[in-house]
Amino acid sequence: MTNKDAGPNRPPSRTTKGGKYLTFALGAQEYGLPLLRVREIMAMMDVTPVPLMPSYVRGVMNLRGKVIPVVDLRRKLGMTSTPDHDRKCIIVVDVERTAAEGGRPAGGPLQMSILVDAVSEVLFIGEDDIEAATAMGGSRGGGHISGLAKARGSVKILLDIDDVLASWDPVSPMGGLQNQHPAAIDPTQDSSPSPSTAGAGGTQP
Repeated sequence: MTNKDAGPNRPPSRTTKGGKYLTFALGAQEYGLPLLRVREIMAMMDVTPVPLMPSYVRGVMNLRGKVIPVVDLRRKLGMTSTPDHDRKCIIVVDVERTAAEGGRPAGGPLQMSILVDAVSEVLFIGEDDIEAATAMGGSRGGGHISGLAKARGSVKILLDIDDVLASWDPVSPMGGLQNQHPAAIDPTQDSSPSPSTAGAGGTQP
């Protein structure tokens, strides 16, 4: 499933405004994120592990010739991982990077993906049905929450996907790995510096 509505008009992730949300499950709890941030929903597929990544980074996948990082959302939110099953899905999302000063956009959006237990449905959630998550700031993972939505008789936790993925910049730790052609990635290659590059700036023997 590809979301053709995603693009330049996507809303800020941290919002309590009403609109369409994609809801998904992690265990028994349902979460949501703005539909306009969603690029694509995919069944579980082969993911290539990459050395020296944070534990919550499952690896990378080849999406039509583009390398996309895959973040295990359970691990990222401090939960225990579960074995893969046929209901698990990968959600490709647009993530806005912000500069350290003033929160200004730093370049264009990145495409990343999150691994979830199951995708539920698309819901229209009215603004009156969303509570701001200000009281959640001191709780575990509270900074990742943009609102609490009352829908279909339960509470959906609305995630600020920018904040969830902000603590890991896929460009720097992966050495520009994102957007490379998949053939350029060899996860078995030794990442240690070669003798000719070790001690850069010094005089080689």
